[in-house]
Amino acid sequence: MRSYELRQKTRDELKRYLEDIEKEYFNLRMRRAAQELPNPKRLTMLRREIARVKTILREDELGLRELVKGGGSG
Repeated sequence: MRSYELRQKTRDELKRYLEDIEKEYFNLRMRRAAQELPNPKRLTMLRREIARVKTILREDELGLRELVKGGGSG
């Protein structure tokens, strides 16, 4: 997902998305240890996506950029 797409999400949506991709990253790391990883590039992509989401959350926390307010019908 691109940065501008992530910035259109609410803080809660970003936190949920971060949890999901961190779980997927962990599972892929375990599969790599067992040498059952079909697409090793996916690990790199997920690691970058995690960093991107954490950066956007931190920018919002510091007030550098504001996220979309709300949380109604998402």
